[in-house]
Amino acid sequence: MTDRQHSVGRLYGVGLGPGDPDLMTVRAAELIGKADVVAYHSARHGRSIARSIAARYLREGQLEEPLVYPVTTETTDHPGGYRGAMDEFYAEAAARLAAHLDAGRDVVVLAEGDPMFYGSYMHMHKRLADRYPTEVVPGVTSVSAAAARLGRPLVEAEEVLTILPGTLPEEELTARLAATDSAAILKLGRTFPTVRRALERSGRLAEAQFVERATMAGERTAPLAEVDPESVPYFSLAVLPSRIGLPAATEDDARADRGSVVVVGLGPAGPLWLTPEARGELAAADDLVGYTTYLNRVPVRAGQRRHGSDNKVEAERAEFALDLARRGRRVAVVSSGDPGVFAMATAVLEAACADPYREVPVRIVPGMTAAHAAASRAGAPLGHDYAVVSLSDRLKPWAVVAERLRAAAAADLVLALYNPGSRSRTTQVGLARDVLLEHRAPDTPVVLARDVGGPEERVRTVRLGELDPAEVDMRTILLVGSSQTRAVRRADGSEVVWTPRRYPES
Repeated sequence: MTDRQHSVGRLYGVGLGPGDPDLMTVRAAELIGKADVVAYHSARHGRSIARSIAARYLREGQLEEPLVYPVTTETTDHPGGYRGAMDEFYAEAAARLAAHLDAGRDVVVLAEGDPMFYGSYMHMHKRLADRYPTEVVPGVTSVSAAAARLGRPLVEAEEVLTILPGTLPEEELTARLAATDSAAILKLGRTFPTVRRALERSGRLAEAQFVERATMAGERTAPLAEVDPESVPYFSLAVLPSRIGLPAATEDDARADRGSVVVVGLGPAGPLWLTPEARGELAAADDLVGYTTYLNRVPVRAGQRRHGSDNKVEAERAEFALDLARRGRRVAVVSSGDPGVFAMATAVLEAACADPYREVPVRIVPGMTAAHAAASRAGAPLGHDYAVVSLSDRLKPWAVVAERLRAAAAADLVLALYNPGSRSRTTQVGLARDVLLEHRAPDTPVVLARDVGGPEERVRTVRLGELDPAEVDMRTILLVGSSQTRAVRRADGSEVVWTPRRYPES
């Protein structure tokens, strides 16, 4: 026996690239030509795209191992269903390759594209790589080939590329497409109608490109919106290329029908609190308009104009945004938290309901509210009925604020108190505390939540009778419990605040 016969063989997962044999790597061609065994997946008809790509590099006398899928759709009479049938197939295929490796034969498993990118090879790798010496040879993916054939960059600068299987549920596809800069959606075929609807619902259909059999015979590219669903094969994908460099609306564009305003809620802090829909609207806008502090939370994008202003000019900011939209611009007005809660949605809609802005399309994209964010940090203080009141008397008299506090307190509602104080308003917290003490016990829990989600976050619980106005500023929200709200010390020393959902009978 030779030394080779005493040793086990090596397993190679070899990426073939997108289809054109000329796009295979030198290493891939070398290994295919030297292998003792060449394995490849195929459908039940026996034809293998992987083998056809590698055919010119095969040599006479090599052993071939066709790994024939038992099913190609999720319909099967296997007792374990589709997943059970495939698991059984992969186990059997791995055993066949292991027999060759145990006999000292080197085995190359052909993989279209890249072996570790949605490929079948990875199922062999997971079953064999811990038992045999293994090498994975990367290949050009279908995504890279599609971008090359389109002649469009996938991503530039700080853009994010998202790779999606078309088999995801429509809602999930829509959310991810709305949130990303660029995308590639694979596994089309029967999923094409769902993918097209997701692109349309996310507002990305006009950008989407279709690529079929990139670098192979029968290659086709087209705007996805123009593709007949009945003509779409499995070996195709949808691409949302880079947005950078795309023409935006200009001041002189005669595209008033294109203009619109969307008021976007940023949530209480950074990107973790931003919804996918909000992220997508911010990326798609020609112009961003908002209070400068909030505008600074939105990443700078090439070609996008930013219009920051002071926090006290909401009406002027709304009219400015609507005027930009009348000139054909897609405008996003940014607002902290939820735009409909003491924020910019009201100002924009008020202006949009009057001349000359009645025809401008306006949409509101919700965001996580400061009250809900603060409540999540404290526990569940908003677990029962609650009211939301702004302590600011800049836009309404303090007498109205006090009257509403008394009414909510008398109704035994939990209270979320916004805008509690500022440099020019220093008395409201103390006044509100005294009003609430007319109806609440001094030991009522009060959550003080400052800069929730931000770098200076601080959330703690005090008692209503001990509430110190000096500890509250404009970046703080107060959650005042009802008569049923509990503040409980847990085993780890933390205190959680919660309001029971069940209210005692009167």
